[in-house]
Amino acid sequence: MSEPLSSMSPPSVHHLAVVVRDLERAEAFYAGVLGLPVVRRWEDQAGAPRSVWLGLGSGCFLAVERAAASGPTRADEAPGWHCVALGIAPAEREAWRRRLAAAGVRIERESPYSMYARDPEGNLVALSHYPHAEEHAG
Repeated sequence: MSEPLSSMSPPSVHHLAVVVRDLERAEAFYAGVLGLPVVRRWEDQAGAPRSVWLGLGSGCFLAVERAAASGPTRADEAPGWHCVALGIAPAEREAWRRRLAAAGVRIERESPYSMYARDPEGNLVALSHYPHAEEHAG
């Protein structure tokens, strides 16, 4: 018999994982451009880089995994996970915009609370400050 849900805590995010063709390029984006700290690196049995874990705060991490083979990519309109949304401070939105532009990363679209760009593999990444409006210096 299973445990009653009322006696358990709801699950929290432990980690997110993205599979990429070019691990080095993906790490340059997530660690270099976005500034996520490298928590751990993994190698395959031959000693080649297989994965890099990047800290997301609160004990959560992003596992960037090297793809074993080339394959299809998921279209934005297809069912499945849509994007990774990373939290930013509302007052830092314009600084993030400049940082992405300096790295050659194009903002694809925006909402009042989020900016959407793509990682080097084409995965959608949002920088979001929802539910807080952008703070303007006055």
